[in-house]
Amino acid sequence: MTVDSATKAPAEVDVVVVGAGQAGLSAAYHLRRRGFAPYQGFVVLDADQAPGGAWAHRSPSLRMATVHGFHDLPDFELPAPDPAAPAREVVPGYFAAYEARHALPVVRPAPVRAVREGTGGRLTVESSAGTWSARALINATGTWTRPFLPHYPGHFGGRQLHYADYRGPAEFAGRKVVVVGGGASAIQVLSEVAEVAGTIWVTRREPVFRDGPFSPEAGRAAVALVAERVQQGLPVRSVVSVTGLGPSVALRRAERLDALHRQPMFDRLTEHGVAWGTREVAVDAIVWATGFRPEVGHLAPLGLREPGGGIRLDGTEAVADARVQLVGYGPSASTVGANRAGRAAVNRIVALLGAPAQPVSRASLSRASWSQASWSQAS
Repeated sequence: MTVDSATKAPAEVDVVVVGAGQAGLSAAYHLRRRGFAPYQGFVVLDADQAPGGAWAHRSPSLRMATVHGFHDLPDFELPAPDPAAPAREVVPGYFAAYEARHALPVVRPAPVRAVREGTGGRLTVESSAGTWSARALINATGTWTRPFLPHYPGHFGGRQLHYADYRGPAEFAGRKVVVVGGGASAIQVLSEVAEVAGTIWVTRREPVFRDGPFSPEAGRAAVALVAERVQQGLPVRSVVSVTGLGPSVALRRAERLDALHRQPMFDRLTEHGVAWGTREVAVDAIVWATGFRPEVGHLAPLGLREPGGGIRLDGTEAVADARVQLVGYGPSASTVGANRAGRAAVNRIVALLGAPAQPVSRASLSRASWSQASWSQAS
């Protein structure tokens, strides 16, 4: 839906979902299944111009064969893609088809500026596409818009970029490049750049390599470690930070290129490179694959942050405000975790609100021809 037609949406809804990535779409699907009517019962506000979430902004060089895990959204499988196809095309196309298939009420572009206390126990959600009044909110804004760049003393005169701005290895051909980070993103960059340039891999901690797939038990234990921090209201750590690096196409390619000789973190930047004590190495560029932070600034007026710096959750529910659910946050910041969190958040909302104020009819749930356009015309 365009911003122009968004003004026709009712000001009051039961639930506003903020974000239309994996977690937001999962939540929207479960809201429909639980009887919340599109646009009257709930609405999804997405900051982007088109479907795809963070996937639409990934490097063109990231192919489906090298994606670090992907799980289908509920009730609609991703058709088997060409392994060589760019992920930034395949996944947004899948998300667009999902929105249409399930007639999800997505309004875009509609970046949310603030969520405030409203009247009558409601929340006021202010966006560039208008203002909504909601009984509950599901926040699914992810992390992509908040790349984390650590500070190191000194000044580097060459090219520096975060992984969010990485667009493939071509610009580094014949150069010397430092890749900073110990996660899947760093491995992707190494596996591509090492084919055309000299690379130095730098991490704060010694990487942990796994020989095989992560067992379900170990996976649950890793998620529990991240969840424990969230339950304590501490800043979020990624699940990958505690799982280690498992076998992948990118990892094997980096191994073949002999690019996995990790060095400890440098002490400072210099005009021409990086330095460890008295040892300085001249380089042309630094790629910071140093992760992201949750995009939750628009929730600041609600005062959800704990003294430790994070938002304390009970499952997906903000402990400070039961009307607010966070999905794709902390332990659910993965495609499979986002799916589960979307369902869990809707279950919490149903328990809190009871039946939808304006329930969707069973006929409309099964009506394949339902579309945003038909809603717009009827309004």
